[in-house]
This record gives sequence, structure tokens and C-alpha cells, in this order.
Amino acid sequence: MMIGNASWGFRETPLEKQLEITRNMGLDLLELGIGGHENDFLQLDANDQDIFKVKRLFRQYNVKLFCASTGNDFTSADESECIAAMGNVKKAIDIAQKLNIENLRIFAGFSPVEKVIGARWDFMIKILNEVLQYGQEHNVLPAIETHGGVEEHLDGIRHFDSTSTVKIAELFNELKYPAGIVFDPANLGAVGMDEDEIIILYKKFLSKISYLHLKDFALTPEGALKPCACGDGKLNWNIILEAIKGHPCPSVIEYELTEDIEQGLERSLKYLKDA
Repeated sequence: MMIGNASWGFRETPLEKQLEITRNMGLDLLELGIGGHENDFLQLDANDQDIFKVKRLFRQYNVKLFCASTGNDFTSADESECIAAMGNVKKAIDIAQKLNIENLRIFAGFSPVEKVIGARWDFMIKILNEVLQYGQEHNVLPAIETHGGVEEHLDGIRHFDSTSTVKIAELFNELKYPAGIVFDPANLGAVGMDEDEIIILYKKFLSKISYLHLKDFALTPEGALKPCACGDGKLNWNIILEAIKGHPCPSVIEYELTEDIEQGLERSLKYLKDA
């Protein structure tokens, strides 16, 4: 299994430091953030000089430019917000194309699944199809992450079902252009799926999975969720790792806490190697 690091936990870490940490861990894959956070080195107005610097840094550290991430929500009740988000994703696709990146992680959206029905569902599908068509025309595959909605809850957070968790099969049935999946077992567990349900979904979409996010969530004293390293949370990793063993696509460690990002990534990597 090819392992690298994901972008989200690095949102407060300069790009060159991200690459240094990744290389020091013995890994050669880093998911690059493109305009998904205000601290990403590449924002959506990045120029050719910025893009050249990214290429140079990845070459310098001998890390692959295989996948990138951006941020969006196509499930808003305000259609103008969805249209603006679509424009931003297209800008991220343009940048990814210049970097020869194959896969761009996007989202369907974060609204509660029960609210995205009727015309709101149809508009989400319309926007997704336009983004996917644009990706096809620019040789970049948008890959939808299995991700629920998130909100603060008690002494932590809670995840709730979105259109890319319980309704992901229905969503993909309506897509007219190629789309990948960034498969995140912990996000699915966080909305209430057990390991057997996660693996059934994994096998159903195996041919569409571009890469995986590997992380975990632990329960707080009051029963909410808190991000943690792989092996420190509630997922049964024996079941997960047995299922994904031999899959040709990469996996990236997504340790989400910024305050001890390097240590969290190292703990996750050690656990995954020892499991």
C-alpha cells in the first residue's frame, strides 16, 4: 500500500515544511491543498511563478504530485453560492492541470441529507456534472470525498449524514461524466456506519476509488467525537486494513489536529505499518 500525507492537518504548516515532514517519514506522496484553506500556498489566483515554485519544491523533496484537494459545497439552499463554488472548483482544476495532477478531491456538500431533496438535489447534481465535464476536458479527475456534515457538539464535534454518505450510490447514478471517490472510512464511521457497512460500500465503489484518507475519531468524555491518530479511535482497523490490502490506489494519512501534526502523523504511520 502506497502511503502519503493528506493536506487538511497541514493547514497551519508551510508547504516546504509539509514536504520535509513527509520526506522524513520515508513517504513520497503529499496531497496538495489548492485554495481549500486560507493558508494553502496555492490560492485560486495562483500565477505561473507560484505553480513553478510548487513543482520545484516537490522535485526537491522527491515527493509525487499525484493528488490535490480543494474546498466547496454544492448543497447550499442558495443557488448563487453553489454557482460561486463551482467557479472556484474550476479554478482549482485549472491549477491542477498545470501541475499535471491526476486527482482533485472535492465535496458534494455538507448540508443534512434530509434537506437536499427535490430541486435542491437536482441543482447539486447539475453543478457536479458541470464540474466533472470541466475536469474531463482538462485531464483532471474530480474525486468526491465520503464526508458527512460537521458541527460542534458537546465537548467535541459530531458528523451527520450528507449526500456523499448514505446517498452516495444514488448520487453516482446521476453523474454523467467520470468521477472518482476519496474513500474515508473514519468519516463513514463518524455518521454511524459500522465496519461491515463501510467495507460493503468500499467494495461497491472499488473501481471508482482514486485514493483513501486514513484517520480516526475518538469519543470524548461526554460522548462527542474528536479527531485522533489511526489506532487511537473507535474504528476496527483489522477489518479495514484487511479489506484495503492490495488495493492499487494510494492512501494518505489525514491527522486532523494541527497542534501536534508531526507526532500524530508519525503515530498513525507506525500503527498502520505494525497492524
